[in-house]
Amino acid sequence: MHLWDPLPDAPGEAGSRPEPAHVAEARRVAEQLGIPHHTIPLQELFESEIIEYFVNEYLRGRTPNPCILCNRRIKFGALLKKAEELGAAALATGHYARIQWDPSASRFKLRRGRDRRKDQSYFLFLLNQEQLDRILLPLGDKSKVEVREMASRLNLPTAEKAESQEICFIPDNNYRSFVEIRRGQGLAGAGKIVNRQGQELGRHEGIYSYTVGQRRGLGIAAPHRHYVLALDAEENTIIAGKDEELFAADLAVREVNWVSIPPPEEKIEAEVQIRYRHPGAPGTLVPLEGGRVRVELKIPQRAVTPGQAAVFYRGDEVLGGGWIERSL
Repeated sequence: MHLWDPLPDAPGEAGSRPEPAHVAEARRVAEQLGIPHHTIPLQELFESEIIEYFVNEYLRGRTPNPCILCNRRIKFGALLKKAEELGAAALATGHYARIQWDPSASRFKLRRGRDRRKDQSYFLFLLNQEQLDRILLPLGDKSKVEVREMASRLNLPTAEKAESQEICFIPDNNYRSFVEIRRGQGLAGAGKIVNRQGQELGRHEGIYSYTVGQRRGLGIAAPHRHYVLALDAEENTIIAGKDEELFAADLAVREVNWVSIPPPEEKIEAEVQIRYRHPGAPGTLVPLEGGRVRVELKIPQRAVTPGQAAVFYRGDEVLGGGWIERSL
């Protein structure tokens, strides 16, 4: 997939720059294996579906997770469709997760990857049964070490390729600068930092620069440390407080997708993961109308962040998940 052009060609100079490194690498691997290589231009779709979402979420006071949306709309949306047009029987990707057919339930089950440290099932909760039926995840039963050893034995040119930890369209990890460049002069500027009682503690430089749980950059002179508790985009205000105020036991989750089970009609128990590196916490899921769920955690969790995903597990099975609306 060709998704992102940080430096698009100048008018009249289409194709003047060399192809992106990842495209060249994929081409070399395909040539070595003797299989066809196709480059699929998806820049416009990526711009409208992922980039715009990413910027708008920050401006709304939420912290986005573009990889989750990209999996649903780009990789297992547009790319899967293109694979079918090419006559492919299935689409295989390098996600560390597993798909298993459960004959007793007549459903596909999405499960964690065997290597828990690399498990990426958190990013796949938006998939549906039709997509799971046409996807292969060959790395799900392997560790990263095993995969590198296999690639080395095959002499693949990407065997020792460094892992990327950043969002693909922000290689320098500077989200603030990216949002400012995309929105220019239309950004809401400085505003108040207040406590829960509404008392002003300081000033901020734009709420898109902050996220729940953040401590650095607040510039508050006080005898104790302050953390971002919440962001109010309508009032252009940041609510700050002590670390203990960051903990919440209940949260509201919207646009819930049940990937491995039918939508439950009554409350169920599950392990809830509120961010990618979160270890998970036991909780009760209470279904509500309109595809929403109230999550009641057994143990309060720190920095429940609107815009991030809450993903529900039973053992290594992904029950489903949705977007965190707010802590309650």
